[in-house]
Formats: sequence, structure tokens, C-alpha cells
Amino acid sequence: MQMSFNLPEIDREETKKAVEAALEKYQMYLLMEPIERLPKITTTYTLVPPSNTNAFHSTTEDTAISKVDFEQEKERYMERIRRAVNRLNYHERSIIIRRYLDQEERFDYEVYNDLGMSERKYYRVKARAFYKLAFILRIEVYKKKVES
Repeated sequence: MQMSFNLPEIDREETKKAVEAALEKYQMYLLMEPIERLPKITTTYTLVPPSNTNAFHSTTEDTAISKVDFEQEKERYMERIRRAVNRLNYHERSIIIRRYLDQEERFDYEVYNDLGMSERKYYRVKARAFYKLAFILRIEVYKKKVES
């Protein structure tokens, strides 16, 4: 008697969206510094009495703490993306870096022309790179089983 097991099926479209979202988040982290994290310069009043226990912080302290936390989270995320991309082979890595991780925004046709690839090969390699990135980053999406 042969033992069998069913592997869950990957939802390719949703997985592709998840990888694109992760790469877009990386790009945004490169560009953004949220305005709400900047300290307030106007005076604000509070009904909470002053405390010497450091249980309450001023807005400047809260801003500094949240900024440091955000910066640490951002750096961890960006390093995770960089390590994942570095695990890809040369062609896959070249496509992902040129298309998604460069400061300069490029279109797919510009990338495959720069790399000297045919359009078909470019999209095949890009799809394989997305698939690998999804597993490396653990953001793959599985199809839901339909009970009949």
C-alpha cells in the first residue's frame, strides 16, 4: 500500500501580489519618513499630573521612541528583503534589483532590453524569481480548498 499526501496548491496570482507588495514596501521604506513621527513644536496641555516614574513621556520622547522603533523595524525588513534577493540566481536577482529595488523606476520592457533578454524569457525568469522570493520570505498564498 502506497502512502500519499496532498500538498496544498499555491495561488500564483495572490502570491505574485504578495511579493509585489513586499517589494513595494521596500521601495517605500527607502523613500518615506512619515510626518506623524516628527516631534510637535506647539505646546500641548494635559490633565495627567507630572510623574517621576517615567510612566508618562512627553510628545518629544514618544516621538523619539517611536522613531527608533520604526527605524529598527524598517532596517530589519530591508535586510530581510536584501538577503532574500541575494539568494536568487544571477538573472533573477538582476531582474528584481533593476525592476523593483533601484531608486530609478523602470518598466519591464526597459529591464529586459537592458539585460538583453527576450520578452518571453524575461517574464519566465521574473515569475520564477517571484515564486522563490515568496517561499524565502514565507509570504506564499495557498488556494483555499473547496468542500464539495
